[in-house]
Parts: sequence; C-alpha cells; structure tokens
Amino acid sequence: MGTLYYGGSATPIHIEDRALAHLKVVIASKLRRHEAFTVSWPHCDDQPRGRTTIWLHPSIPLRFEFEEPDPPPLKREWLEELANSAHSAGGIVLVPELFGAEVLPGGGELPART
Repeated sequence: MGTLYYGGSATPIHIEDRALAHLKVVIASKLRRHEAFTVSWPHCDDQPRGRTTIWLHPSIPLRFEFEEPDPPPLKREWLEELANSAHSAGGIVLVPELFGAEVLPGGGELPART
C-alpha cells in the first residue's frame, strides 16, 4: 500500500502501490506544465461511504511513498484513461486498472499533450 502526502496535512492518503505509480506519472506530467487540477477517488471499504477530492497545484508540496522498492510496470491504457480525466472539468478520477492493456517497461511516461 502506497501513501500520498499532500500539502501540510499530516493525514496520509493510502493508495495501492500500482495505482499510485500510475497516478504519479499523470500528476507529475500535469504539475510539470504548471497545471492545477483535482484528483478524486472512492473511499476504501474500511472508511465511511463516499469519495474524496483534493485540489493539486504546483506550489503545494506533494510526496509519494511506495511500499515496494521497485516501480511496477505501467499500463499505457490506464495512464491514458487517467490523463484524459485530468484534462476534463472533473479532474483525475482514479479508476480501476484496465486489464489486458499494454505494459510500459521501466515506469514509462506519457507523451506531452498538445
């Protein structure tokens, strides 16, 4: 289980390592272009029903921690789905992994969006 630390909040956001790795690539691509956006996800089964949304901005500190020392292989279709949602009015919505999708070796990176 990975952890996302956002802003000055001491409250960790727990996200499965593989999902967090995909999210990290898309978030880094957006923040590198100085774009602000939202990220939303449904609450885990052990939390009250609902979902959480955070506002990400390049000036707000962000840290990703992974349980596994080696990055997992990334799937192009899942990255594209997350990136497409990042460019929508609703922001990134953490969606379930798309199975059977192409895996990018070495952690991959999305091409710049024009």
